[in-house]
Amino acid sequence: MRTLDPQARALLDTIAASDAPSYHTLSAVEARKTYKESRKFTQPAMPPDIAVVEDRQIPGADGSIRVRHYRPAGSRTDDVLPALVYFHGGGFTIGDLDTHDILCRSLANEARCAVVSVDYRMGPEHKFPAAVHDCVAATRWVFSQATTLRIVAERIAVGGDSAGANLATVTSMILRDDGDPAPRFQLLFYPPTDMSQFTTPSHIELAEGHLLTRDVMTYFRANYVHEDDWRDWRVSPIFATRLGGLPPAYLMTAGFDPLRDEGHAYAEAMRAAGVPVEYECFDGMIHGFITMGGVIAKANEAVSRAAAVLGRALV
Repeated sequence: MRTLDPQARALLDTIAASDAPSYHTLSAVEARKTYKESRKFTQPAMPPDIAVVEDRQIPGADGSIRVRHYRPAGSRTDDVLPALVYFHGGGFTIGDLDTHDILCRSLANEARCAVVSVDYRMGPEHKFPAAVHDCVAATRWVFSQATTLRIVAERIAVGGDSAGANLATVTSMILRDDGDPAPRFQLLFYPPTDMSQFTTPSHIELAEGHLLTRDVMTYFRANYVHEDDWRDWRVSPIFATRLGGLPPAYLMTAGFDPLRDEGHAYAEAMRAAGVPVEYECFDGMIHGFITMGGVIAKANEAVSRAAAVLGRALV
């Protein structure tokens, strides 16, 4: 039987006692502001030192895309490094380069790789498939600019948390199908893989009281995608007709996350299709925990664990 981590429990109790409004009761603009402010309390107080951080605008299919390029602490200007193209979480509605800055710094330092974090378009202003288009365009740009970026083109991974993990694996499928250079690896933190229904045991058992509620998931889904597209494989990758040929993956879930079961199902589906997958569930954790290292010690352990796997995959 799973036991909720005491620090995760304390965080949930603090949120409940604060009487803070749930995201689903806010406009997208208000929800983004609330989410960004909450990061100050849940993330580590000081961002890790890093060698280089640079923001830039890159070309996309529908306009420019903002990205942030990180180089790990201790790296030299002329080092040519492996890289991770990273897509932040936030229900396709909230989150940005700043909310995931500490995570990207940590992954760069601990995996000893460059990280390119992508500020893709979000709903409700930009419905599906805008986010997919941006993530695919940004990944193609990293491959095409590998020499300029001092990145090893044959050692580029894609990854993300929650919505970003969904976008990472969908990006891998599109690049595979279009004959583009393939990412070396997928780093997937608790991805949503089935937007069509919220009926798995974990969805039913954890519909309330563990931060990511059914109401919040419904709100995010409505912001991102129209009902007619719920079963599109670019929205719900579990429905893809072919999972074979995807890059090897590390897929992490959390025991007290409504998305737990669909993440596990997707890992098993990739395995059945012949994709090497390392699956790990942090049993006592809640959705979104990897960015909560300021209040949940297990989050830092999980980031280090994922970075170690990523570093080995990019050798």
